[in-house]
Amino acid sequence: MNKIYDKIFYCALLCLLGSCVGKSETNKAKNKLTIEGMVWIPGGVYDQGASHNDKMALPHEKPKHSVRVDGFYMDITEVTNAQFSRFVKATNYMTTAEQPIEWALIASQLPEGTLKPHDSILQPGSLLFKKTTMSVPNLYDFSQWWKWSIGANWKQPNGKGSSIVGKEKHPVVHVSFEDAQAYCTWARRCLPTEAEWEYAARGGKKDKIYFWGDFIENLSSNVNSWEGEFPVSNTQADGYEKSAPIKTFPPNNFGLYEISGNVWEWTSDWYNIYYYSTLASKTEISTNPIGADTAYNPNNPKISEKVIRGGSFLCNASYCASYRVSSRMATDPSTSLEH
Repeated sequence: MNKIYDKIFYCALLCLLGSCVGKSETNKAKNKLTIEGMVWIPGGVYDQGASHNDKMALPHEKPKHSVRVDGFYMDITEVTNAQFSRFVKATNYMTTAEQPIEWALIASQLPEGTLKPHDSILQPGSLLFKKTTMSVPNLYDFSQWWKWSIGANWKQPNGKGSSIVGKEKHPVVHVSFEDAQAYCTWARRCLPTEAEWEYAARGGKKDKIYFWGDFIENLSSNVNSWEGEFPVSNTQADGYEKSAPIKTFPPNNFGLYEISGNVWEWTSDWYNIYYYSTLASKTEISTNPIGADTAYNPNNPKISEKVIRGGSFLCNASYCASYRVSSRMATDPSTSLEH
């Protein structure tokens, strides 16, 4: 079996809350293998970017451009707590959220003159979501619902004292890009490119807003997201306040579960606000693009960010609607959050 594996280059998509991908060196159907927990995504050409009738699309989801990707294998679910537990047990790996905080590194990403917090605050932890008690007029001020929690990490997803017992089939959370890469190395996989992720998420549907089509009315039956007034009240029309176990919602046409909503998913690409324009300006179709050479986000010029995809249980139509297949976001590779 190992000899067979040595002939295949695996990619693994690990979400912010986990998921794995695999890519083969060949597109020939006769050479496809049956790999437990993975599905073959046949290669093809598609238009990457926002649908022309998507009124929620943001500027960095445009312009739409043609992309060709080779076939690849992809995990059918997000990486679970059980899977990540096996990785940690085998390697004694310590995630970003568990490691001592280096103030010098943080300070380099902040405005000059930012005062160092007390050492009692600079302790290992992660960001937890907290509802607000009243409506929020400025939905761009994320600090209103994200709170630093000492002790929060993948083993204590809801804060110090919490546990993943009973949540073995939930996607692992509080996972940074570095953590995702470490898991992939151990699992003999790699993160998907952004182009591979969107191609897989679309499930063969062209120019659609969601993986199931264009109708938002089907949201709660297909996606774990925030329904109600964000960030005040969640109606839980989909049955969940926060993350849901894998295979709770229907798969897309490629057999991928929770590809939209539930938890954000890391890709291998650097985020660059000009990247889509660069691809669209080419006279030939881009084949297997691997993202921008360098990262650039004018909103965070001091941080080189990676692209995350898919949205999470916090996505709401009022401010991001990132359960749309073209939606993308820039995130610091060292960041870990509850979603």
